Amino acid sequence: MEEKEPLLESNKQKNSAGFKAMSCIIANASFEKAATFGLSANMILYLENEYHMDLVTGTNIITLWTAASNFLPVLGAFLADSTVGRYPMIAFGSIVGILGTILLWLTTVIPQARPPPCGDSTTHCNSSTSFQVIFLCFTLGLTSVGAGGIRSASMAFGADQFVKRYNKEEKHLGWQVGFGIPAVFMLFGAVSYFSASSSYVRSKDRSTFITSFFQVIIASYKNRHFTSATLHNIVYHRQKDSAFVVPSEKLRFLNNACIVRDRERYCNANGDIQDSWSLCTVDQVEESKAVLKVIPLWLTGVLMSVTVSQGGILIVQTMSMDRHITSNFEIPAASLGVFFCIFAMSTVVLYDRVFVPFASRIIGQPFYSTSKLKMGIGILLSILFMAVLAVIEYIRRGIAIRQGIADNPEVIVNMSALWLILPYCLIGIGEAINTVGQYEFFYSEFPKSMSSIASTLRDLSVSGGGLVATFMLNIIDQVTRRGGKPSWISSNINQGHYDYFYLVIAGMCVVNMLYYFLCSWAYGPCQSAAAMKVSREEDGICHGSCS
Repeated sequence: MEEKEPLLESNKQKNSAGFKAMSCIIANASFEKAATFGLSANMILYLENEYHMDLVTGTNIITLWTAASNFLPVLGAFLADSTVGRYPMIAFGSIVGILGTILLWLTTVIPQARPPPCGDSTTHCNSSTSFQVIFLCFTLGLTSVGAGGIRSASMAFGADQFVKRYNKEEKHLGWQVGFGIPAVFMLFGAVSYFSASSSYVRSKDRSTFITSFFQVIIASYKNRHFTSATLHNIVYHRQKDSAFVVPSEKLRFLNNACIVRDRERYCNANGDIQDSWSLCTVDQVEESKAVLKVIPLWLTGVLMSVTVSQGGILIVQTMSMDRHITSNFEIPAASLGVFFCIFAMSTVVLYDRVFVPFASRIIGQPFYSTSKLKMGIGILLSILFMAVLAVIEYIRRGIAIRQGIADNPEVIVNMSALWLILPYCLIGIGEAINTVGQYEFFYSEFPKSMSSIASTLRDLSVSGGGLVATFMLNIIDQVTRRGGKPSWISSNINQGHYDYFYLVIAGMCVVNMLYYFLCSWAYGPCQSAAAMKVSREEDGICHGSCS
């Protein structure tokens, strides 16, 4: 007994240290998210008012910036898992992120960094010079690189600590304050992260999945003539204590990679592979299949992210509506987006604690909240989000025309902006449920050696969604402005047809829903369903299964 007590105490101390280390990682990631949200909230107004950009150009810059911020974490995850390591990757991202936000803040301080003000007239504004736009994009690029470094490994690095142990205000206060606060957030986050450097558990493992993936592809091609039909006593090469005895039947063309054609030629005396480009293990084949199988379902997240990429246009719509709560208090246009955050965070907290038990009582049996079900619910709510936005904009535009202000987008329409809380509610709930479902799905279906990459696939779908949104925005703008007509996405919201634009995206979301049903059916049960399902004996609720 006396020998076990020190060990028990040691484990408690290790777990305590793990929590302390993880809290610093979470703080750093949270400050980065807060800084990014603070910058993006009013960025469209900053580009229009200070850089004199039109709506389409400003929106393109924002969506491309968002796409880069969500793509670079995937690249960073590959580097963190394979060569660099998770701690150095997050440290690099923190430093670059601070530099980017400080330089972006300097664009609000240095007059030469942006074009001169328009003055009283908005018809003869000086446009931005090439240098000013390039410098602005450079600063945004640095913030994207910083986000890529921090987001790429924060989730997996936090888990390592236990695995191994075991607007409007900006118009009043100034853009300097509005962009200075995110810079301070990034600084606080970096200080928090580096303050616990000595406490972090740094994994020595390095994933070689990229190499392994190409080995499987090449080996399967080399062995393409050797199949179960040509070999009578077929033998697959498997690792000792492997959970896989034979490869699965899906994507069978990859099974050729682990067929043992000549044991003496490709294996040594201990049974280990000598030529990994001609013979692979069953585990390698199944890991490669796991990645290929999730791609169709991952694409549904890309299309759903198109709806979330409309933030800049939504702010312009909010600016034209009455934002007064009382006669003396007016909600800033960008601040209305806080309802998205409120509903998203509330959904994450209340889903398992309130909704699932309630649903179980209604149906009289345990309600199985699966990752694929969550993804489907999110896509459904994205359809409703765009449809409701279209209805609200149709009503708002009609009121503007009846008021006789179609040619003056600066005049506030006699319609409360609080109507936009409903679509913010829908997309907040949908985004939260879909995001949780995607994280559960990818993290459970991917090889454990790719945990950092699995945790960033959601960001990659947002990045892809931003690119698709940019493409759609430009195509719709060019097509609808033909013949001298006002574009649907005109900078003058009263002359444009944002409602038609929203309906086009809603239609795309409907197609995405049908595509998701098809992909979900084709995917079948998840390989890790049994491992992921967690039963709560006290309330009879099961959740976490993929299938």
